[in-house]
Amino acid sequence: MSAKDSMAKEYFADNARFADLCNNILYGGREVILPENLKERDTTEVLTALGLDKKTIAMQKLRDIFKNASIKYTGKSYVVLIGVENQSDIHYAIPVKNMFYDVMAYGNQVKETAKKHRKDKDTTTSDEFLSGFTKEDKLIPVITITVYLGTKEWDGPRKLSDMFDDVDEELLPFIPDYRINLLAPREITDFTGFRTSIRQLFEVLKNANDKEKMQEVLQNDEKFSRVDRETVEAINLFAGTDIDIDEKEEVIDMCKAWEEQKNEGRELGREEGREEGRELGREEGREEGRIRQAKVTALKLQKKGHSIEDIAECVDFDEETVKKWLVS
Repeated sequence: MSAKDSMAKEYFADNARFADLCNNILYGGREVILPENLKERDTTEVLTALGLDKKTIAMQKLRDIFKNASIKYTGKSYVVLIGVENQSDIHYAIPVKNMFYDVMAYGNQVKETAKKHRKDKDTTTSDEFLSGFTKEDKLIPVITITVYLGTKEWDGPRKLSDMFDDVDEELLPFIPDYRINLLAPREITDFTGFRTSIRQLFEVLKNANDKEKMQEVLQNDEKFSRVDRETVEAINLFAGTDIDIDEKEEVIDMCKAWEEQKNEGRELGREEGREEGRELGREEGREEGRIRQAKVTALKLQKKGHSIEDIAECVDFDEETVKKWLVS
């Protein structure tokens, strides 16, 4: 597992950040899903099926984060399973990947329900017995959210049909489509709905390729003056910044750290410029010395009767340059 994968899983597994992320994707920023109503679920999805040779085939997939959400909204209570898949790079088959996760989650629900019915021996018809599922049994909805943590524009597919070649339009209504729930920071236009520091992470990712815009964001948003350590570490990793983090500090003033980093960069640039200037001066001095010595040698050789061609070859300069020396 890469450093980015590990960081993203740990960062978004926090219930407050997970709830904030889900509320913005699913409820437009309204605080509907509460951190205290989230419960961890096993991220391992295992589904078994019979192969052509009648042997059992087991398929296993590991989700990044998977939680059970109890939601109270509009006077009703709901339970939903929510998974988050983090992508630091663009995945050009993401609809199939996420669809497979969801199918396995539904398949496991059916399998567990059938196991309970076999144990309780409470199916009443042959149809229910064969299905392992009764008319009264219900599935818990599964939602998978893809969080893109790259700094490029997302140009991957957003639904299964985006991955198809030309298809007869008359067939399309019969082909189930699958749409991904994508959060790409560069596409966010309003960050005010976020209540946790993922707002700062997403704002930096959105503007990572525009230093002037980044400066403007840091100066105008006071929330950047108090950013938790984990978020600054995530910003450094995913946005490629190098904000200095004091090991003793749990809250960082990113505005100040960014300005100090810029000042250090300017001073380093000036020092490198001075050193390059000194080196250039030394180089120019050496070249001037070589020219002076070549002129002296050319005059001596001329007095000895050597041709322009011979002198030019001896002092390692072209004939035109040597002629100008000798007539000046």
